[in-house]
Amino acid sequence: MDVTQKIQAVLDQLNTVMAGKSAQVRDGVVCLLAGGHLLIEDVPGVGKTTLAHALARTFGLQFSRVQFTADLMPSDLSGVSVYERTQERFVFHPGPVFAQVLLADEINRASPKTQSALLEAMEEKQVSVEGETRALPWPFFVIATQNPYDQLGTYALPESQLDRFLMRISLGYPERAAERELLSGNGRRDLVEQLPAVLSADDLAALQQAVGRVHVAEPLMDYVQDLIAATRSGRWFLQGLSPRAGIALMRAARAQALASGRDYVAPDDVQAILPQCVAHRMMPVSDAGRGAVEQVRAMIDAVPLP
Repeated sequence: MDVTQKIQAVLDQLNTVMAGKSAQVRDGVVCLLAGGHLLIEDVPGVGKTTLAHALARTFGLQFSRVQFTADLMPSDLSGVSVYERTQERFVFHPGPVFAQVLLADEINRASPKTQSALLEAMEEKQVSVEGETRALPWPFFVIATQNPYDQLGTYALPESQLDRFLMRISLGYPERAAERELLSGNGRRDLVEQLPAVLSADDLAALQQAVGRVHVAEPLMDYVQDLIAATRSGRWFLQGLSPRAGIALMRAARAQALASGRDYVAPDDVQAILPQCVAHRMMPVSDAGRGAVEQVRAMIDAVPLP
């Protein structure tokens, strides 16, 4: 299979599980192709965990899941050293973070101390345990789910951690036809357990290399810089995008173009992924009267195309 066929096979399988959510499925695939971490935010019960598990199985990656709770400690993620009498020494027992895909379920129910324990892993692909640095498996992705902040028992994620997520998506309630299928069919969790691996880790590495080869023309680069400058103008947001966020945006745009079957980035690719890539990183100005996603879309309409 060529690149386009591989990506389409992934999308087709995921859409059998996530009925009526083709746009969100594509966003999740684009995020992993770009090598980024994914944050899924929505109310409980709409399929956040199902999508995360399905992504891991479809990409053929080792998977572990942690249910974040208020009493979860950093060592519960990274692991601990335990004294083994038979060996007469301390032996390190790795925690669930030592996986290719870590599902951090309801990440904002844990304390800020535990949330921040993920920062080094997400950025450096390593963890420091008891003074020793240990590398994480390759590839390493965090797919985190979180509930809306107005729900009981949730903590706001620190801005530094939000910035480590390449994309934030929301699933929303299913359409009527898709919900009818859910109500009359088997549970989606059962379907996920039966999913075969469409790709391997080597296939994913090849696709990520293909993402890096997607061409970006100079006028398109000018357009992206115009968008970044608009976020910093003070008209739309209190604080604009950082250079790191701009680099992440370009990675995602390249992955979006590849998923669309092109070897070059078009303005449509940038517009398609811009809200998911930047809205969680910025706060709208106080008089906007809109949420961050709506503010990003209004900004897109105001910035002229190349």
